This record gives sequence, C-alpha cells and structure tokens, in this order.
Amino acid sequence: MFPSKTRAYDAIIVGGGPAGSTAALLLSKAGWSVAVVEKAVFPRRKVCGEFISAASLPLLAELGVDSAFATSAGPPVRRIALYSGDVIVDAPMPKVQSAAACWGRALSREQFDLLLLDGAARAGADVWQPWRVDSARRSGDRWICSLAGERMQDLSAPVLIGAAGSWERGPFPSAERSSHDGRELLAFKAHFRDFDLGQDVMPLLAFPGGYGGLVNSDNGRVSLSCCIRRDVLGQCRRAAAGRAGDAVLHHIARSCAGVRQGLGRATLDGAWLAAGPIRPGIRRPYLGGVFMSGNIAGEAHPIIAEGISMAMQSSRLLARHLIASGSDLMKGRDPARVGEAYTEDWRQTFGLRIYAAALFAGLAASRPAASLCRPLLQKIPMLLTLGAKLSGKTKLPAQLSPSSEQETVHLNMY
Repeated sequence: MFPSKTRAYDAIIVGGGPAGSTAALLLSKAGWSVAVVEKAVFPRRKVCGEFISAASLPLLAELGVDSAFATSAGPPVRRIALYSGDVIVDAPMPKVQSAAACWGRALSREQFDLLLLDGAARAGADVWQPWRVDSARRSGDRWICSLAGERMQDLSAPVLIGAAGSWERGPFPSAERSSHDGRELLAFKAHFRDFDLGQDVMPLLAFPGGYGGLVNSDNGRVSLSCCIRRDVLGQCRRAAAGRAGDAVLHHIARSCAGVRQGLGRATLDGAWLAAGPIRPGIRRPYLGGVFMSGNIAGEAHPIIAEGISMAMQSSRLLARHLIASGSDLMKGRDPARVGEAYTEDWRQTFGLRIYAAALFAGLAASRPAASLCRPLLQKIPMLLTLGAKLSGKTKLPAQLSPSSEQETVHLNMY
C-alpha cells in the first residue's frame, strides 16, 4: 500500500513500555506533540521482577498514576531477605521518607504498562499500537519514521527517542550483540498462587550459576523471576527432564531451602516466560542522533530489582533535558549538545547502582563466593539493608520537572 501523508510531531518515541510511556507522558504534559509507536498489543506479559522501589513513587505521583498503582499493586515490601543454601536471613528494607509512600510494591507488567500508556494517551500523546517502525532516516533537521501496521504511515519529528528495550531490534543504533556463549544470562519468570511467602518480604535467591527474587505482586500472586547462565541451564535440563522453566525451578528449589519451604502448596499461575540474553552495563544514552532511554541506554543486573524504576527515572531525566532545550531542538540546533549533557547526567545517576549490581550478581551466582558470604550475612543481616541502599532503593530523583513548585517542595523535604 502507498504511504499516507506524513504526520508531524515534536517527538517520536519507539516503545510503549515504562521508559517510553514515561517520556511520552512528561513531554505531553509539557506541551509537546508526541507519537508513541508500540508493536505489541497491551496488556501483555513480560519477563520482569515487577518491583517498583519507593524512590520511584513520587514519580508515579507526578505522572498521575499513583492512585491507580496503589489500588492494584501488591503489599508494601518492608523487609529484604536472602535465600541461599540452607540460609534464610532477613533485614529491614531501607525506608524512604516521601510524600508518596515509604515502601516499594510490585505490580504485574500486564497492568503496569497499560496504566502508563493509557496515562500518556490521556495527557495527549498519540499512541500508534500495534505498529512497527520499519525504518528511520534523517531528512534535514527532522527524523522520518516509516511505520507498518494496518497501513503504511510516515511520521516526522525533530526528536527521536529509542525506548524499545535492550534486546529489541529497532531501526536505530542499539546495544552491541555478541554471539551466544555459555556464560550469558537468560531470564525466566512465573507467577504462583499459594506460595508461602511473608506479605512484606522480598527475598533474593542466590544459587549456582544464577540469581533471582520473589515478591508478592497483584491479585494474590507471588512473582518469581531469575537469571541463569546458559550453560547451567543446559545442565539443569539434562538433570530434570521437562520444560526449561520447570528445570530452572527445580534447580532453584534444590539450592535454596526458603524456596523449597514456600513451594509446598504452591501452584503455577500461567506459563513460564523466558527472554534474553541479558547483557547488563552502561551503553550509549545518545547515539547517532537518537536519544535512548530505559534498558537500551543501559541496564543493571536484575538482581537489584531496579529495572522498571531505572527505566522510568531515565526517561524523566531525558524529559528534563529535552524540555529545557525544547526551542533549540525544534529548530534542529545542537541535539548533540543535549545528548552529551543527558549522557553525563545518566551516568552520574545510574553508574553506581549498575556497578553495585554487577558485584552482587557475581557474588550470588558463584558457589565459593556465596559460601563465604552466607555466614557473614547471618551475623550481620543489616548488610542486606546496605546493599539495598547501594542499589538505589533510597535514591530519590534530583528534580521532578523544570521550574516546578512541586519539585522545590520535594527537594526541601528530601
């Protein structure tokens, strides 16, 4: 079919998950005309730990979705725990004093992503769903994106934002991809009903070749998410015949007494999901004239349960830079300058938690390291609390929005 007339916007955002929807909502509230292009139909399941840390709750309030989140999310998480070998130890989750709430909570991606994308649409963003960006090219001071959906359609804008995730193959530069090897991490997730887990606790699972986590999510379900090395997964599948998810669960339960205890009457709710490979690290928040947000800009090991929070916070950071330089960007002036400033801000904001997550992941997945750490954590459980702080659980965003009275109040309070 022939393309229809090009639709013009101030910004085109590729990806309608937490990163893309947050950017769309904030830019739309600032008066920008925004298009969000999302290839999947919502609601859809997603491999994810589902936890939203308390440090991101003020952002939910700014986005106007805090009440809906509070109504649907699981119970507040007040304790963090470790399940490793026969060790079960817990400590207080570091508390965040904010106007929104003190404790993080979990909500399934089926509900959370839809909540944010609907919010962006209500704020004025045009949501192209399900549509796919086939190509993106530069024409003068604007990007031209060719979409495929119910028909062919071209969109144009001076600002292009990539927010489609780290393993999505988009039309713009993204993370480098390496060939498969046994050490790369694959991610798995499942929901359970009647899993015996305290309402207010979020355990970290440390097992040979990987790590994971449990948390009470919405609708009375417990979410189990984990990452496991490809070679270890192969060993698990040979040892326990059946589906990959069942083999992973068998490996985790055999390695963690806390999981064995919790599974006594638990039943799987839906199918296992798998994704990957996971390649954590700092990438390029600005590359080839495209602003990146969420995992495509950089991601931490999921062991710290900060994926959704970092995605949203990075888009908030990006929106602040774009809004502050909006008049220049609309005229095609200095996008690289804005991109460099955003990149530096991004690295300062998220660098420490990415490095801390890499350290924690290495300790959890290594049998010798885990054996050395378990006695120490049993003697000093508050090290778990310290680890949660290093992972960003108490790191409130520096600014809510440019020239915002609400921001001034929050900064003074925090």
